Amino acid sequence: MTNVTRGRPLSPHLQIYKLIPTMAMSIVHRITGGALYFGTILVAWWLIAAASGEAYYDWVSWAFGTWIGRLVLFGYTWALVHHMLGGLRHFMWDMGHGYEKHFSTKLAKATPVASIALTLVIWIIGYAVR
Repeated sequence: MTNVTRGRPLSPHLQIYKLIPTMAMSIVHRITGGALYFGTILVAWWLIAAASGEAYYDWVSWAFGTWIGRLVLFGYTWALVHHMLGGLRHFMWDMGHGYEKHFSTKLAKATPVASIALTLVIWIIGYAVR
């Protein structure tokens, strides 16, 4: 039996690739997807607390109200918004638009800026209507 891989070039290793904005946003999109999985457990915890009674709900609300809780919720909000924007970018590509290199690079660079801005807007509105 002969070795069928002999003579074929090896796949390049990660050290060879230059990190470009579209690649970075693809990686962050996957990370935010995983973060949303765990963040949804927090949403479920809050809903279970609301259904379990006033004392438990007050305790969970206190935990979310601490600076660590708010930081986690802020991160969850950012992950949700960033993942949504990345999903819209992928949807646009699925429709056959936005493949031009310069446009996709600009869109990849705009995604983190827009996600941070929208997250701040959401939190400002949340505090304003409180």
